[in-house]
Amino acid sequence: MANFTITLSDTEVKSLEYASVSVQDWIQGAASARALIGQEEIIRKLVAHCNANDITIATGVESQVTQAYELDVVDTLANVQLSMEIE
Repeated sequence: MANFTITLSDTEVKSLEYASVSVQDWIQGAASARALIGQEEIIRKLVAHCNANDITIATGVESQVTQAYELDVVDTLANVQLSMEIE
């Protein structure tokens, strides 16, 4: 599990406190929601790739996300951007 540290200005904190009971919970919720969207996109691409290539799909979400990376169905955005700069 990864931990991340962010820095917010006093105004940003006050603005988030206006919109949520807990800034920490709001940030965690926002990150988790975006991660879920990414997870669904990755699995959708993996299923399409595996079906098109007669590959057995791994069991379980964590295994499927890992398999998608191992099969080069997906890559990190940083790597994608780097490869675009090189071309």
